[in-house]
Amino acid sequence: VNVMVSKESVRARMEDREIGISYTEFSYMLLQALDFYHLNKETDCELQIGGTDQWGNITMGIELTRKKSGKQAFGLTMPLITKSDGTKFGKTESGAIWLDPVRTSVYRFYQFWIRTDDRDAIPYLKFFTFLKQETIEELTQNQAQAPEKREAQKALAVAMTDLIHGKDATREAQRASDILFGGDLDGITEPTFNEVLGEVPTTQVASQLLQQDGWPLPDALVEAGLATSKGQARKDIQGGGANINNVREQDPKRCLKPQDLLFGSHILLRKGKKHYAVLTFK
Repeated sequence: VNVMVSKESVRARMEDREIGISYTEFSYMLLQALDFYHLNKETDCELQIGGTDQWGNITMGIELTRKKSGKQAFGLTMPLITKSDGTKFGKTESGAIWLDPVRTSVYRFYQFWIRTDDRDAIPYLKFFTFLKQETIEELTQNQAQAPEKREAQKALAVAMTDLIHGKDATREAQRASDILFGGDLDGITEPTFNEVLGEVPTTQVASQLLQQDGWPLPDALVEAGLATSKGQARKDIQGGGANINNVREQDPKRCLKPQDLLFGSHILLRKGKKHYAVLTFK
């Protein structure tokens, strides 16, 4: 306990009565030290790598391993990578980004890099990719001239997804991303389309609506939340602002039918360039 309390990070928190430190935070270094000892004992793991903020926890694991087994273990720390807003890299509202596609799908992994802040894109290209310096310099110039094109982010997303998941997986992730920018749906796979479902509002409706003469498109747009009224929906359709599965439709009398279904249960609707919705028929 004396060693734990002597840590600068712990002592500073304990001395500040307004902030304080929870038992969970205080005891975390014990868990990390025991984890390192266990890995050393069971798998001969000798090296733990972490950010500079983990130095105290790592050295505690090294010391515990030495005392418990007499073995020598090692630690390596490196500067923390932080985002332009000062927060740690890799943390998102939905949790950490994993390399395992079961934990973080290839599409979400690709999107994580695409959504990189303009201020972070170039540094990340230098930190994480094997792109040539000349290529990065060219991307830097392009970003300064036309940041709205997000060329640096696209290059970063492709390079990182290629590196971790391979080129075929990257192409599928790109196709899924393109869907939300009006991309062609021909040949799209169901797993790729399912990734998109989590990105847009989805409404479940009865499949009976598609039978006989079908379901009027204006009604469907209202149901999907893309129009406030059938009259407004008709105007949007006639004005060329309505799309069924990313194909423009300008006939206000058009009805949705079973042949419009994607993978037997979905229809992707779009109003304008950015407003998407999916109807899932049950």
